[in-house]
Order: sequence, then C-alpha cells, then structure tokens
Amino acid sequence: MTPLYAVLWVFMRAAFWVLVPLVFLFFLLYLFQGRFVFFPTAAMEGSPADRGLFFEDVRFSAVDGTPLRGWFVPTGREGPSQGAVLFCHGNAGNISHRVESILLFHEMDLDVFIFDYRGYGGSAGKPSEEGTTRDAEGAWRYLTERRSIPPERIVLFGRSLGGSVAACLAAKTAPAGLIVESAFTSIPDLAAHLYPYLPMRPILKLRFPTRNCLQRVSCPVLVIHSRDDEIIPFRHGKALYEAAAGPKRFLEIGGGHNDGFFLSENVYREGLKEFFLFLREKGSFGTKTGTEP
Repeated sequence: MTPLYAVLWVFMRAAFWVLVPLVFLFFLLYLFQGRFVFFPTAAMEGSPADRGLFFEDVRFSAVDGTPLRGWFVPTGREGPSQGAVLFCHGNAGNISHRVESILLFHEMDLDVFIFDYRGYGGSAGKPSEEGTTRDAEGAWRYLTERRSIPPERIVLFGRSLGGSVAACLAAKTAPAGLIVESAFTSIPDLAAHLYPYLPMRPILKLRFPTRNCLQRVSCPVLVIHSRDDEIIPFRHGKALYEAAAGPKRFLEIGGGHNDGFFLSENVYREGLKEFFLFLREKGSFGTKTGTEP
C-alpha cells in the first residue's frame, strides 16, 4: 500500500467512526424528538384550594375527542368578573405547578381556565404538536360554548411552549388579547441556538411556529421576556414583538426562564395590569357578564 493510499485509508476509517454514530444519533432524534420537548407529569402536587381559591375540576374534550382535564377558577366575588384568562402552560409538569400564576390573575378580578395538554396531569393521550393545537381549540370551545363567554372577553395567555400554543390559537380565533411570555420564535430556531454545531433544522418534525402565527394575530399582544432567560434568548422575545401585526406592547422582566415572573413580581404585575386596562379602553373586555356553564 502506497503512502497516499495509507493516508486515505486512515481518513476513511476515521470518517466512518465519526459519521456512523452521528447518523445514528440524528436518526434517534428524528424518531424520539418529542421526548426532548414534552416533559409531562401525572401526579398533581397541589390545587387552587391550597391558596384558598374555589375551583371547578373540569372534564372536557379536545376537538378530536381526546378527554382532557382542567380547572376553572372563578373570582368568587359577588357578580360577574372582569373577564377570563385561558392559560396555556409550558412543556413540563402539569396545571398543579401553576397555582401562583392562577392566584395572580385571580387577584385582578379575572376568571381563569387552565388545562392540561393530552398526556399531562389528568388528561388522556400522548403529547404532540398537533395534539396541543387540538387541545387548545377544545379549551377555547369550552369557554365560548359551554360557559358562553364571548370571545371579546377572553385573553389568551401562554408561557414558554404555551406561548406558541396560545399564539397559534389566537391566529384562528378572535380573543380580546394575547399574552406571550418567555416564548421562542420556533422550535427549529431554538434548537439551532441550543445546538449550534449540529444541523438540527433538517431533522426536526416539531415546528411550533410562534412567530408565523403572531403575524396572523389581529388582537392586541403583550410580549414578556427576560434578558436573563437562560433557555430561550431575549432576542426571541424581541423577534416575536416585531412579528406581532396588531397593537402590541413589550414588557421586559428579570430572572430566569422559570422564575422571572416571580422574581420580577412588581414589574410583572404592573405590566399585566396596564395591558388589561389597555384592553378595557379598546373594547368590551372588562364589561361585566356572567360565566355560568
């Protein structure tokens, strides 16, 4: 074997032992990428009752018939509330891990409907991107049809992955407003940031196209993000704000991805109050109507 052939042989063997594991890794990522995005838990670790709130344990269905579970938390005050918040949570845990956020909206005289996606908490099925879309549409129908709440009195709220779910729901419906907190522009964009040296975009089936959905949203939008977010870069929040087509506001908070709303409580609370006031000034949101099923 000549020296040239020897060098080529060594190179080819090295390339083989590098490429084969990479191809196998990408194959696994393609098949099981949902396991890297969805982290559901079934066990409930609390309820609104732990904070003294009355709530209804709601059983309803996604638009494809999948049985889902949620909580409807009314204000509990005499007379109707100021409006309702449809809460789309993030990719991990379940609704029992969002009690503090429920309490915050409750203190603003807002009814809250929070639900678990399929495969989370007490909801049946297996998590998927298409599934979260159908689940959110089922939650919207629950509020507008079973509880007869007018769309113009519903604000969609989504945190992290839930921001994408809420934005894409808002693009298909006509809510009073949309709040997108700590969300990404899309899964491929986020994957490219988290794994910059790997060609992630071609192998990703999951999209969650938050930015594209926001471009089709006509209602007022509030985008919330922290410069200190260690998972989803601040620039994603700014890009979502720029993409929003209708009236929009941006609220900068501090703290990490999972505790920014808590660590920036005063700024966060005031920003939400100002947005709800803005909605009341623009339309019928805040007009007192009933929420009986």
